[in-house]
Amino acid sequence: MNKREDVTLLIFGIVLTLAALLVIFLEPRFSPRAPMELPMPSGLLSDPFLQSPTSNSVRVVWFTEFPGLDHRVIYGTRPDQTLGQGEMGQVAATTRQLTRLREDQASHLSGDRVYKEPTFRPVWRHEAEVTGLIPGQRVPYQVISRREDGSAIASDLFTLAANPPPDQPLKILLTSDHQLMPMTAANLQKVGETIGLVDGIFLAGDLVNIPDRASEWFDDSRGGAFFPALQGRADYALDRGGTTRYQGAALIQHAPLFAAIGNHEVMGRRSPTAALNDQFNDPIPRTAALNLYNTYADVFNPTGDPALRRKWIIDQSYNTDTYEQIFSLPQSQVPNPDGPEQTSRYYATTFGDVRLISLFVTNIWRSPGVEPSVRGRYRERQQDLAHPGAWGHGQHIFEPIQPGSLQYQWLEQELASPEFRQAKYKVVMFHHPPHSLGDNVVPAFTDPVPIYDRAEDGALQAIRYEYPIQNDYLIRDLIPLLEQAGVDLVLYGHSHIWNRFVSPSGLNFLETSNVGNTYGAFLHQSRPIPPAAPTEELDKFQADYYAAQGDPNGLSPILPTLAPLTDEADNPLPYLASNDITAFSIFDTGAGTISSYYFDTRDPDSTVVKFDEFALN
Repeated sequence: MNKREDVTLLIFGIVLTLAALLVIFLEPRFSPRAPMELPMPSGLLSDPFLQSPTSNSVRVVWFTEFPGLDHRVIYGTRPDQTLGQGEMGQVAATTRQLTRLREDQASHLSGDRVYKEPTFRPVWRHEAEVTGLIPGQRVPYQVISRREDGSAIASDLFTLAANPPPDQPLKILLTSDHQLMPMTAANLQKVGETIGLVDGIFLAGDLVNIPDRASEWFDDSRGGAFFPALQGRADYALDRGGTTRYQGAALIQHAPLFAAIGNHEVMGRRSPTAALNDQFNDPIPRTAALNLYNTYADVFNPTGDPALRRKWIIDQSYNTDTYEQIFSLPQSQVPNPDGPEQTSRYYATTFGDVRLISLFVTNIWRSPGVEPSVRGRYRERQQDLAHPGAWGHGQHIFEPIQPGSLQYQWLEQELASPEFRQAKYKVVMFHHPPHSLGDNVVPAFTDPVPIYDRAEDGALQAIRYEYPIQNDYLIRDLIPLLEQAGVDLVLYGHSHIWNRFVSPSGLNFLETSNVGNTYGAFLHQSRPIPPAAPTEELDKFQADYYAAQGDPNGLSPILPTLAPLTDEADNPLPYLASNDITAFSIFDTGAGTISSYYFDTRDPDSTVVKFDEFALN
């Protein structure tokens, strides 16, 4: 931002503040709504953030813990003019309450807010669409929320913009797996210090840990909640003494966020009493929930109400409701045989010169352990064998992506669209890795094949799950489709590392999700895989399916081009997997390059290092 823009922003800040005061004192009062159910801190629950820009508009979203009387955006429409000639606008927000947010005994909240069981936490979402914008121009804005008693709260001053026009150089943050991880706030703070304001953020899933726990989004007392870290409001200490604290960076107040669904955006079976972490870890496939419903339909739904049937199946399988209620992502029309359906679970949008496709490609994470007491990816718990309602069904996939599925059909249409074919850069983002040195690339991304071990009398002795690698939907079906369509980059996360690959056709793969809690990189050491099976035939079966080292899908990792980290023998490493060194990546559309940077949190005064850079096309 140049000096003229700084002065203009200051002037418009004064104008907007005056306008805000007029809004507060001159707007008519309304009747207060019902009182809140939980103690609330004063102020806004989040700063505003930007969503779904178009050629002449952008949506502004923020949250409060009160319904309020009035919520609106005040903005300057002509930032290139002087104070005397400037114009202002205001847009009233629509408000709705989020339906599934709760806290429980594992929540980290300040003060005396302690809960012994899951408790509903009221949060209201406010959204206003600012229209009439001129592409390429930034506009100052702030949001105003007025409480039931008439008092008002104003945010700080930020800037917004319409969708960037073609050929406008952009800097886009590529990131993933924030999850309140220890280095997230430091990572984002270094983005702000190194790059300044970015133009957009592509986030490949796993935004928080438990999607229905409100504090993980807004005000976790440990200081690293999702919105504070991306809005420069975090307060996270990495050292035990608390002397080095990180605030993150004010990014999404100025730049739109585009996300993909990871496994941590999916909530499992709903329960009024089970801890939120247990509910999160308890999804089952829709088909399994449907089978249970059909067995007990007379009990669950004696009137046969179709709405109640749908709600029961969702509540007793899995849902992404909180994620979908928080964000206003682009909507896609799905060719559903039951009638067209709008969804943001997967979508496509044009952002400047980039055509971004975000897919719902993830499965439930289950433990690789094979002990009788583990309900894991490879077996059911011994104690659950006689109770099908308690089965975990292995590491099952949430949204199908194989040919014939609704998502695959939608993707085929998108790849044939003029918006995709004419885009300068074509980026596909999803959560699960197709190529990786990490832990979570194994087993294959395919439906678990159950194997029922029975005694001679037919008694069930074990349920095991296999994942035939030749049926990996990403490698067998999705990646060839993307290569044929000319995709430039596939962005993903899930294993909390940095590594990248290039296919023989030139398709780039980037996993940039190292913000703490890494599972390690398995270039030479062995990742967790099932132990040898009891028979020679099954032993070969498992050896073919589960790669202990390297990328199981056949690509060699690319060595960073500028400053790779090294091992103890000073050999350069083609990955970054650390709980001390964090990495982020920036897509510069003007230069056509993707640059990756690392920062060593063990030395807070150290400089950020650009360690890799490669060109698209």
